Amino acid sequence: MSWEQLVAGVELPLDPAVTIPPLFEMALDAPSPPAIADAGRTTFSGVVEAYRDAVTSGMTIAVGAGSRGLTGRVELVRSTVGALRSLGAEPFVVPAMGSHGGATADGQRAMLTSLGITEASVDAEIRATMDTVIVTHTDSGIPVHLDAHAAAANRFLPVNRVKPHTCFKGPVESGVMKMAVVGFGKQPGAALVHMCGPVEMRDRLHAASAALRATGRLLGGVATIESTSGDIVMIEALGPDDVGGGREAELTEIARALVPALPFDEIDVLIVNRGGKDISGTTIDPNVTGRFWVPGLDDLGKPHVHAIVLLSLTEVSDGNALGIGFADFIPASLANQLDFRKTYINCFTTGPAGMQRARMPMVLPDEESCIKAALAMCGRGPDEPKRVVRIDSTLHLTKCWVSEALLPHASEPKGEPDQREE
Repeated sequence: MSWEQLVAGVELPLDPAVTIPPLFEMALDAPSPPAIADAGRTTFSGVVEAYRDAVTSGMTIAVGAGSRGLTGRVELVRSTVGALRSLGAEPFVVPAMGSHGGATADGQRAMLTSLGITEASVDAEIRATMDTVIVTHTDSGIPVHLDAHAAAANRFLPVNRVKPHTCFKGPVESGVMKMAVVGFGKQPGAALVHMCGPVEMRDRLHAASAALRATGRLLGGVATIESTSGDIVMIEALGPDDVGGGREAELTEIARALVPALPFDEIDVLIVNRGGKDISGTTIDPNVTGRFWVPGLDDLGKPHVHAIVLLSLTEVSDGNALGIGFADFIPASLANQLDFRKTYINCFTTGPAGMQRARMPMVLPDEESCIKAALAMCGRGPDEPKRVVRIDSTLHLTKCWVSEALLPHASEPKGEPDQREE
């Protein structure tokens, strides 16, 4: 078998009787707290208030900007920089994204640019390197890495969204603590945390966070929470003791309630229009689909999804598709976007979870072929109605499209059937 077959996609002997059912729009029930009207002003005032006593004139501070598609990310970083500068500090920005961007300094700088974060847009110098300094050790002796530019500064400050993680469960998951340890830790720091099972990963993350706090280098963390509609609903500048501590744990619980799984017990075919690093670190968020595929971590009891079709990869991902293995079918157009070096380095860094999540789905010629193959292979008989759900992505999930077989579960089906799939 040659790679040329995957470039074009493999044609399957699909039964002409396999048809894609019409889909109906369905609103998803999720909490919708009010949006913050002016994220920039809220960030600026929060940073000034939180750190006015900790920042001294001339203090150099490395502000972390990550690879996720945070709402208002440019405004958040720019306002953080401006607030620190108003306190007399000398802030600069570093890419705090572990092994993303192909684990190269140029790749990480390019990823920030693709997210709109440039020296001009955030009014600060961006210093990118993959070099790290071991600044401390955990109580069990594990080294804690810190970006070399951040290690040379007086303090460092992560800016990140708080949300459930895709590899482990704990009181604090993805947020400013994770960015402080994994993002600022670059590839070696990320690998030391990820190269183990979910319980050990959680414990290592908290231990490393505690060790960093003890060095006095961590200024705190600027944390945001987003609603399912994508609005910023909370912004807090946390003190160092709250990074990985009680307040970030409280924020994690608030964020967890805003990332609901799909409200169905069984889904025969889930169609995802877009996946990507700016949507989820795993391209498709398992907190939505129920598929975690991490040794030692149970999948969600529901939804149970029999087949997943992923149709495209976001441009920001730049070919990195960690988590592509969650999908069972992809079109050739997506397969030709994949950068295997970036994907495999990121998967390698994530340890045991990366092995399954790096697996290659079936590559078929086009979207229609993928959907029809999923319908034919999902385990339902040819004459049985198929339970199909289509979503734009697993981020900011406010609506979906469902087949007639799921309409009894749809509280607010709207409009005529969506015929995009035919």
